[in-house]
Amino acid sequence: MEGKMPVFLEKHDQELMRKKNRMLVFNSIQQHHPISRTDIARLSGMSAATVGRVVADLIELGLVKETDQISGGVGRKATMLELNLESIMTVGIEVDRNLTKVALVDLSGRIIVENQQLIDQNEKQLDNLIDAIVRLVAEMAAEQGIPHSKFIGAGVGLPGIIDSEQGVVVFSAQLGWRNVPFAERLEARLNMPVVLDNDLKVKALGESSFRSLDVIPAETVENITALVSIGSGLGAALIMNQKIYRGSRNIAGEIGHSIIDPNGKLCECGKRGCLQTYITDLALLQEANQIREVSSLQELFRYMEQGEPWAKSIIDRACSYIAITINNVVCTYNPNSIILTGKFIEEHPGMFEAVNLKLQEFIGEHFSGSFEMFRSKLGERSVMIGAAKLVLQQQIDYGLVHKS
Repeated sequence: MEGKMPVFLEKHDQELMRKKNRMLVFNSIQQHHPISRTDIARLSGMSAATVGRVVADLIELGLVKETDQISGGVGRKATMLELNLESIMTVGIEVDRNLTKVALVDLSGRIIVENQQLIDQNEKQLDNLIDAIVRLVAEMAAEQGIPHSKFIGAGVGLPGIIDSEQGVVVFSAQLGWRNVPFAERLEARLNMPVVLDNDLKVKALGESSFRSLDVIPAETVENITALVSIGSGLGAALIMNQKIYRGSRNIAGEIGHSIIDPNGKLCECGKRGCLQTYITDLALLQEANQIREVSSLQELFRYMEQGEPWAKSIIDRACSYIAITINNVVCTYNPNSIILTGKFIEEHPGMFEAVNLKLQEFIGEHFSGSFEMFRSKLGERSVMIGAAKLVLQQQIDYGLVHKS
């Protein structure tokens, strides 16, 4: 019938809204517990009836419980809600070129215990890597007295192009991997579900989890957080309503390969003038070494602090390109917040402010004041926390978490 939505589309939309509401209510409780149903409705912009249904669902899943506390203030008293922290645990894993980090994470997103191991990654040593992860998880769980039955899954963040649905590392230059079914192989050894994604995407998810309701008004239609990372590479990730925005092949955010000068420097991807050829660690050091031998970003910062004009010029120009990058992200996605991270920002206390100052020269009038910009809040733990969050999201989405 004309004008009527097909039944399968209507059911699909209803299912998406149900998942969105469930995650929104859970995030409200996670960030503000103990909290009343009334306050959840106020923070989220949802109706009291919808909040009531979702809370009942989360209680049934064993994730949330009512407390003995009663809300104070004027008016009708309300029973408070809090997370059932004893119900489940997740594992958050970061795999980098020569360092693997593993954390056990509780329902609130707090790392209970973490450990790491130096190990050179390549496809031939994949079994060694999996052995190390399995051993670290077992040792930490035993140390904390956490039974295996408490774990609902493990999340892994690593650099490269990832097929997150299949759990396959399509290509990772840093690790030397191509078409590696990492999730399947790790899942068989850990004996729990494993989800796999790009490290920047899970890092953005981790960071956004601790900001969204504090900075986004309830009436805002979309809660969008963009993470921009500047270091050995240049990349971005987008979180929309607490979900990773992936694009058609899970490669959304590769802004380092956007071309700003078709006659510019040759990039490792084979094209000329890619943005990352101007502002990555390697690009800055290559430019600096035309003047003086410089072996690290920290050394370049030291020359800048000593008043060397050439070093100041290189850093100033990098700040300009980063500001241009942020402006492009803002114009394209109109995010509520931007998180700046990576070695360039985190290894010198003045770079965040320098980029923010430069941004005023490039940001358009209509976009000025439309977003807030932050430093990384979780630092080196953000990938592990984000990976654990990804597991939890998947379980909550599909109602796979059950009361223990």
